[in-house]
Amino acid sequence: MTGADHGSGVRRRGRPPRTESAGTRDRILAAAREEFSERGYEKTSVRAIAKAAGVDSALVHHYFGTKEQVFEAAVSVAFAPALDAPTALADGPLDGVGERLTRFVLGIWENPTSRAPLLAIVRSAVNNETAAAVFRRLIAAQLLRRIAERLDIPDAELRAELAAAQLVGCAMLRYVIKVEPLASVDVEQIVTRVAPVVQGHLTGP
Repeated sequence: MTGADHGSGVRRRGRPPRTESAGTRDRILAAAREEFSERGYEKTSVRAIAKAAGVDSALVHHYFGTKEQVFEAAVSVAFAPALDAPTALADGPLDGVGERLTRFVLGIWENPTSRAPLLAIVRSAVNNETAAAVFRRLIAAQLLRRIAERLDIPDAELRAELAAAQLVGCAMLRYVIKVEPLASVDVEQIVTRVAPVVQGHLTGP
């Protein structure tokens, strides 16, 4: 009876451990984003992430595996707002897609909350090939391919990549390298100048 009670008790109390696990995972991811942001990919260790999260290193490996997998999980969470870009493309006529996508992407970078983890991602990807490979997989599989599917025109993948290159380059100079006057100019001026170029990449001849 004790064994049966114990077994049924485990089942009844299954939800709290899952809730606790979710909280632990979130804490590890938050710590990972902070560590990658401050130190970059190469200088961040699983041990440092575990210490910042207040857990044992083995628990980080248990939930996520290698450091690369921790980075990919942290990047996926931080990159989530950008995954709505294909929807932004669909909400309106095709001849306005360049402006909608430009406003959407720059809007994410303009928001301090979403900008901080994006900076961590970009800095890590620029300085480390492993981090760059993770970033490429994420962009290719979850963003550019979905944008290309929305376009439904010839050379859609190439067009999506060129549009992304335009916007990523702009973001790099404005938010990462902070080249003036681009870093300080009103975002509306950037939208006015960049959106037609993005439009040309997506729907031009």
